Amino acid sequence: MILDCRGKSLDLTYPQVMGILNVTPDSFSDGGQFFGEDLALKQAKQMVADGATIVDVGGESTRPGAAIVTIEEEIARVIPVIKAIESEVDVVISIDTSKPEVMRAAIAGGAGLINDVQALRVNGALDTAFELNVPVCLMHAQGTPKTMQDNPQYGDVVAEVTNFLLERVKICEAHGINRDKLIIDPGFGFGKMAKHNLRLMKYLEKIVQLDLPVLVGISRKSIIGELLNVSVEERLAGSLAMTSLAVWKGAKLIRTHDVRETAQAVNLSNYVMQVEDFD
Repeated sequence: MILDCRGKSLDLTYPQVMGILNVTPDSFSDGGQFFGEDLALKQAKQMVADGATIVDVGGESTRPGAAIVTIEEEIARVIPVIKAIESEVDVVISIDTSKPEVMRAAIAGGAGLINDVQALRVNGALDTAFELNVPVCLMHAQGTPKTMQDNPQYGDVVAEVTNFLLERVKICEAHGINRDKLIIDPGFGFGKMAKHNLRLMKYLEKIVQLDLPVLVGISRKSIIGELLNVSVEERLAGSLAMTSLAVWKGAKLIRTHDVRETAQAVNLSNYVMQVEDFD
């Protein structure tokens, strides 16, 4: 499957790496590190050199407990960065936002993909995505970033997440958004405790069976820290283990802070999966 991201092709025949570029002061892992156009552009170039085929630019933290950022502030953070990357780097740019106004500004500025943790549930987002006609990633989240980790509950997390994503896909199609422009994300860490995240990974193939590209974002997340008793800075090994499992289960996009190491893990996992082709 090849996605047309505003004139740039994204080949999902093989798993691809999405580099996380947070231009925020308060993201859980890299908040403040790339807050500014020059630092962000330098990081984008490094991520592409390390193997990223997508750079995901976000101007509002979605960590648990994060505060809401105004539309104006989010646009002020992301648009100069998107324009700078577009002018200097040959890469698909994704905008990590739920706000229709930010989506419009980002696509006009050079982004070619929308990554929405609210799965186009914000008022006006469906209309905007239809009009912009670019690929969209729909993510499952229980609650909002401010409250999502306040004792989330599920009966069957795999079934509930799968059904939610399927329902959002149907709503998008009914709204005129073609299925071949949709990506789905089970939302690891978004309104989920460790046991929920583990079950989602164990049975990820059930979501893959919806026959849409699946994005997995588990880089440095709290499940790794909780289960391995390590700080955010010490979660690379756990992130790579989860990445390899996700690729083996059929994920086509891996969202990560650590592009070089993740690209190596993705490529090696893919070599194992494709080994018959080399006999």
